[in-house]
Amino acid sequence: MIRLLLATKNRGKVVELRGLLGLAVVKNVEVTALFDLPYTSDPRETGKTFQENARIKALHYASAHRLMCIADDSGLAVETLGGRPGVLSARYSGPDATDMRNIAFLLEDLMPHPRPWKAAFVCAAACALPGRVIAEADGRIAGEIIPVPRGTGGFGYDPVFLVEGTGKTMAEFSTEEKNRISHRGQAVRKLVADLKNQGVLG
Repeated sequence: MIRLLLATKNRGKVVELRGLLGLAVVKNVEVTALFDLPYTSDPRETGKTFQENARIKALHYASAHRLMCIADDSGLAVETLGGRPGVLSARYSGPDATDMRNIAFLLEDLMPHPRPWKAAFVCAAACALPGRVIAEADGRIAGEIIPVPRGTGGFGYDPVFLVEGTGKTMAEFSTEEKNRISHRGQAVRKLVADLKNQGVLG
């Protein structure tokens, strides 16, 4: 039995990742998350890119728990704001950030700028064993920010991210629909395919 650790404490993200991995990983893999394991300190996410932070997290938790670990770093890049909030997406409104505060802070930043507010959700994923990264992948989905949140699903900036060509925000998709199109879905599917090609997953 292979134990595969998901390096996140975000329960919304765990639900997404478990759904994605449930479609792709063989039956001899046990998927666990950080809140299922004894506490360990978090790494400092000092990377300037999503990929650098994904590597930092994957390596840190793989070594701390002696498990194969998948980590991702994902966020929102808004064209009008020069790519912000970017790697600071989860902490955009400060150290006590919540999803609602981040959305309010983002909309406040955008109000002086003319619409449409073009944006993209970006995800970088990495898989590591203790001491080494063994696979990496990325994903991206285009859209725009809208001024009034819509939908009750998802988390983060999903309610204000209108997915290009759909007329729906990310928060208006079901979990299954979101997994099919999302930046995280794209990255995780590529990552799992790579791990299977390597023979790491059966």
